[in-house]
Amino acid sequence: MPSRGPAGKASLPDLFDGRRQLIVYRAFFEPGVFGWPEHACRGCSMVADQVAHVAHLNARDTTLAFVSRAPQPDIARLKARMGWEIPWFSLTDRFDADFGVDEWHGTNVFYRDGDRVFRTYFTNNRGDEQMGGTWNYLDITPLGRQEVWEDSPEGYPQTPTYKWWNWHDNYDADAAPDKKWVEVSDAGEAAFRNQDPGTKP
Repeated sequence: MPSRGPAGKASLPDLFDGRRQLIVYRAFFEPGVFGWPEHACRGCSMVADQVAHVAHLNARDTTLAFVSRAPQPDIARLKARMGWEIPWFSLTDRFDADFGVDEWHGTNVFYRDGDRVFRTYFTNNRGDEQMGGTWNYLDITPLGRQEVWEDSPEGYPQTPTYKWWNWHDNYDADAAPDKKWVEVSDAGEAAFRNQDPGTKP
């Protein structure tokens, strides 16, 4: 998928930004779209307005990117005006036609295994309307939320539930959740798992 980003040419593997999972939303912002050049498509703009801070996805080895046919200067201007921080690339090949998003919006999910890239999920139409939240995005990826409650195959990355949650500006190698929150969380999980099945909450 040859494209252009703020740093220049980018291939589909480049869009992963070093992570294993990639979610790509095809947004309509280009000549011929209602609102051009001041606005992107109204529906695509509502999707962009709902996107949670991407740092939370990045913490789960997942990158979210938007793609459009608009040139980078127009994308940069639109993002600044609308307050969007989502990575956004200009399409320069047939990616939109090849992946079913040339005439309608859509969300594709890809998984990278070394040099190999696999398309693992696609949704459009009403499916795109529930996108935007961290959990919604993670739930459509192959690795899911990567928490221990999920019934994942052996070898999948999993961490204790809630323990990876953090402030969006504090996902660094030495970051750790507050000790008191861990204690409360552990106690709550234990109580939930040990409660009498006949007891109503």
